[in-house]
Amino acid sequence: MNPNCARCGKIVYPTEKVNCLDKFWHKACFHCETCKMTLNMKNYKGYEKKPYCNAHYPKQSFTMVADTPENLRLKQQSELQSQVRYKEEFEKNKGKGFSVVADTPELQRIKKTQDQISNIKYHEEFEKSRMGPGGAGEGLEPDRRDTQDSSSYRRPPEQQPQPHHTPTSTPVYQQPQQVTPAYGSYKEPAAPGSIQRSTPGGGGKRYRAVYDYSAADEDEVSFQDGDTIVNVQQIDDGWMYGTVERTGDTGMLPANYVEAI
Repeated sequence: MNPNCARCGKIVYPTEKVNCLDKFWHKACFHCETCKMTLNMKNYKGYEKKPYCNAHYPKQSFTMVADTPENLRLKQQSELQSQVRYKEEFEKNKGKGFSVVADTPELQRIKKTQDQISNIKYHEEFEKSRMGPGGAGEGLEPDRRDTQDSSSYRRPPEQQPQPHHTPTSTPVYQQPQQVTPAYGSYKEPAAPGSIQRSTPGGGGKRYRAVYDYSAADEDEVSFQDGDTIVNVQQIDDGWMYGTVERTGDTGMLPANYVEAI
């Protein structure tokens, strides 16, 4: 059975039938609702199941809501709620910075590793600049990084070559005279190191201090710029072991604070 046309209501035969927008049309009846221009399946636009051309296609517009007292009250209430929530979140995160990541042991380990890598790179750059031509910048390095240097390169006490420093002869002539005042001004935990003060001066290398250094641990020694370090032995690239000739103290010292004589 042939359907009726959606425009004129007459029967639509198969030869002139257009099936579009869930309706059947005559080819001549399938035109724009506004300008009556005949349309086809390629150039029509449907709106509410009615065909339109591109020029007269209805434009969708937003609904304008009047600013009634009730709407203004709701708007103000929404703004207040938003401000209250913002202040609650601000107070909750206050003092935590911008990071909300939990401080887990894994993150602490990664942070410590990054700090150590940063310190190593800093000292590598410092050594390159100190060993560069001219050497004018050696005396200009501030002493504010003494503590950082000692903490970043410190080695456990068991790595110190103390066992093989056994005296092989009588003490040197100058060592017994300096033991008493030096021992009295030194810390009590450093008493086991008194054996090293009587070690013979022969066979070790001599170095001169180019910066002041304050000991940051019990197994380290303090010295001043210009002091002579005797019986020096290299532990690794960053630390040495020797005796300060001026004070008679023996212990570890940073390698980048002294130079060979």
